Amino acid sequence: MGAGGFIGRHILVELLAAGHEVTAVVRKPDSLAAAFPQVQVLALNLARETDPRAWHSRLAGIDCIVNAAGNLRGAEMEAVHTLMPRALYAAANLAGVKHVLLISAISARPDAGTDYAETKLAGEEVLRASEVAWTILRPSLVYGDGSYGGTSLMRGLAGLPFLIPLPGKGDFTFTPIHARDLACSVALICEDSRFFGKTLEPVGPDTLDLRDLLARYRAWLGFGPARFMTVPMPVMFLLARVGDIAGDGPISTNSLKQMIAGNFGDSEEYVSAIGFAPRSLDDVLRTRPAEVQDRWHARLFFLAPAIRAVLVLLWLVSAWLGFFHGAAATHALGDAFGLPPGWEDPLRLGGSFADIGVAMLIFLDRDARWSTPIQLAVVAGYTLVIGIGLPQLWFDPLGPLIKNIPILLLVAVHGIVGNRR
Repeated sequence: MGAGGFIGRHILVELLAAGHEVTAVVRKPDSLAAAFPQVQVLALNLARETDPRAWHSRLAGIDCIVNAAGNLRGAEMEAVHTLMPRALYAAANLAGVKHVLLISAISARPDAGTDYAETKLAGEEVLRASEVAWTILRPSLVYGDGSYGGTSLMRGLAGLPFLIPLPGKGDFTFTPIHARDLACSVALICEDSRFFGKTLEPVGPDTLDLRDLLARYRAWLGFGPARFMTVPMPVMFLLARVGDIAGDGPISTNSLKQMIAGNFGDSEEYVSAIGFAPRSLDDVLRTRPAEVQDRWHARLFFLAPAIRAVLVLLWLVSAWLGFFHGAAATHALGDAFGLPPGWEDPLRLGGSFADIGVAMLIFLDRDARWSTPIQLAVVAGYTLVIGIGLPQLWFDPLGPLIKNIPILLLVAVHGIVGNRR
């Protein structure tokens, strides 16, 4: 479960390296199937898979289930963390599955006060109450050569010019573990009945606070010494609320509360349990120098939502101008094409309503899958029609048509950085 995610892909690689035959469950199968042709890929929306009968046939020949699926926000959280696993584990018992391994989170605690923690804990209890052999892993912050979620946010913060915003005092602690070390742990546990009925906390050797992590990432990226600017926590929660409303902002209320809850664990206890020592963050960064794509990602992390917001604003302003200030321009265009006077207002109002529709699509289309081609088509269409009807605008000193060329490129960039899942 969750084989297409940041953690899931690392686990998939380690299981293949250990000689296992793997069935990967993902929502969007194309990229994973292309990258791993030797893997059987099962395309499922886990939030809808809450019937044990549907799971039974899919589990034929499966010895071990690794459930790495998780949602930090969204309406599907309970279904993915609790309802789907209940159906899955019931079917696993009937199908004779030998072992279920759940990837939870070290910050999934009652005091976190989030629906994420609540549903993650409920999912753990569902597994413990099932009749299958189980192991639960509750890792601290998971980082890797790439990044996702919290580690992407840290890279983005570390890559900001001038000053790095630091929530509160920046004293929230983590004991980070590399994704490959976590995946190696999963591969070992899958094959060893000694771990049945155990809950472990995969952590690395060092406990670091947020300030330390950001300073290390900035040095690794090569952006110079870290200079911090304290952001009061009420302001942070306000920004997180904006992220909640946007749906995929760089920070959300859940992620902020989970960070505050603490993500530290006992390194020695984990080494004793698993039998090997995970690498430290310093060792990993030292042996894997930052590449140009790492610096690009860090710099673009906050630009991506900013571009999306600017594009929404652009289309809304365009609609407003059309409603209240577009009569003269529409009249000139109508004259150029010889349109009857009665067409001018419907043309102007229709264009403005279309602009509002595009703005709403950008806001709702979080992956920019549909909004990008539609924006490109609409901007190109506007440019072509106006450029033919009023060619003199190409030579206007204010560049009302020429400006559409960089806008097209901005839309294309939004499509690339938006489709990042």
